[in-house]
Amino acid sequence: MFPYIPHTEQEVQEMLKVIGFESIEDLYRDVPMTVRRLNLPKGLDEFTVARMVKELSEKNVVVEKEKVFAGAGIYVHHIPYVVKSIVSRPEFVTAYTPYQAEVSQGTLQALFEYQTMICELTGMEVANSSMYDGASALAEAVLMAHRINGRTKVLMSEAVHPEYVQTCKTYARGFDLQFVSIAVDENGSTDLKLLANFIDAESCAVVVQQPNFFGIIEDLRRVREVAKDLVLIVVAEPISLSLLEPPGSFGADIVVGDGQPLGIPPNFGGPTVGFFATLEKYVRKMPGRIIGQTKDAEGKTGYVMILQTREQHIRRGKATSNICTNHALMALTNAVYMSLMGPEGLREIAERSYANAHYLAQRLEEKGFKLKFKGPFFNEFVFVVPEDYERLWRDLFNEGFLAPLPLAWFDERYRGLALACATEVNTKESIERLLDAMERGLK
Repeated sequence: MFPYIPHTEQEVQEMLKVIGFESIEDLYRDVPMTVRRLNLPKGLDEFTVARMVKELSEKNVVVEKEKVFAGAGIYVHHIPYVVKSIVSRPEFVTAYTPYQAEVSQGTLQALFEYQTMICELTGMEVANSSMYDGASALAEAVLMAHRINGRTKVLMSEAVHPEYVQTCKTYARGFDLQFVSIAVDENGSTDLKLLANFIDAESCAVVVQQPNFFGIIEDLRRVREVAKDLVLIVVAEPISLSLLEPPGSFGADIVVGDGQPLGIPPNFGGPTVGFFATLEKYVRKMPGRIIGQTKDAEGKTGYVMILQTREQHIRRGKATSNICTNHALMALTNAVYMSLMGPEGLREIAERSYANAHYLAQRLEEKGFKLKFKGPFFNEFVFVVPEDYERLWRDLFNEGFLAPLPLAWFDERYRGLALACATEVNTKESIERLLDAMERGLK
């Protein structure tokens, strides 16, 4: 018997008899022995366990923020300590997702404010109260575009994050959607002449990223002109939107992205949160949850979940998404961070990130490295590296750096290229130390 099962042996035998088994081992016979035999050690006293855990923790490699030069969708920013203090309050942490909306007014109000801030940031008219992450938000946007016009061909820029593209293709299985990759030009931006050639009667949507996966700032005005009546989906990096013109200004139909840069630590890649904004005319085709403001019977302001087009609430055939929840706590974190930083604070972070990234690019060029693309960039850029750069990357990691990422890890076509990133946390000193370490490693 297992010591943590509170039943007596007689009770266990009675339950096994009812379900037709003679023993606990018979009950779990379909579970592989490699899983059932965990060989766990005997319990230890608290003092010993604490010491063992401390010894394990000391084996971790801790990379200081200013030594992180990797981006590609997850970014290191300074997060004011008050953000965690606020979102760690038990009223927020234990609320989870407000299934009983009327008793979760505080959480609903916070999510309502989150939606408002996302609309202001993206230049769109309505936003939902978050999704799982940026990749799933884009996948849902593609399915929404299909619902809008019923067409099946999705024109996807090659400069959209490869993992986002993969997620879209996974979601789209069963919908008979066709994905066409549009290459980039010498500037690193989506080749609009090529895009125009692929548009036909079956074209459903155009998907671009801003700034794109290579860090280049796309010309959304021209993309909109070429896309014509197709649904224009823009994957946006939220910090950059405080500096760049929002996609809504250029006629985007749907704007999605990952809210991780807005107050959420990298956390080894998750959890993060996806934001999703669109035009009011498409609100009934939008997935996820929407929080609305209303008045109760006494005339007091109240918050409710509206237009819940999920299969939990309506007939499955009419549901826009099978997403069962939102990342409420992560969305709340975004809201707290944005409200604390304000427009000026977000813009200052964007400006510092821009300046540091361009300083890093300048110094790399002075050291003999060549930038791959000529287009303008925000806080990331691609440069040419030796064929054995992956070895150098690991050596740099052992020196405490998360160096620019080898792009071959995402796609073999990009072998010999690296994606560098800098944000406000990087310093000139840390940049120079990275360059010195790279020079030593290449000798």
